Amino acid sequence: MNPSKIIGIILIVISLCVGYVGANKIADNTKEINLLGLKIDASNESGKEQGYLYLGLAVILLAGGIYTVNKSK
Repeated sequence: MNPSKIIGIILIVISLCVGYVGANKIADNTKEINLLGLKIDASNESGKEQGYLYLGLAVILLAGGIYTVNKSK
């Protein structure tokens, strides 16, 4: 097996993990409460921004991994 192909597969696996962490960060920092018909938003905007940054990094890692695997063929 080619070393660049192994690196590409590792990048893809890391991107999936980083994407999972980012999605969980966004979900954990988004909270809404309905109290007697009032909608109270208790979201943490900085935590959501971190989650979006993780998702962006995951997309970049995934693209790099796919490119590396295809380049090694």
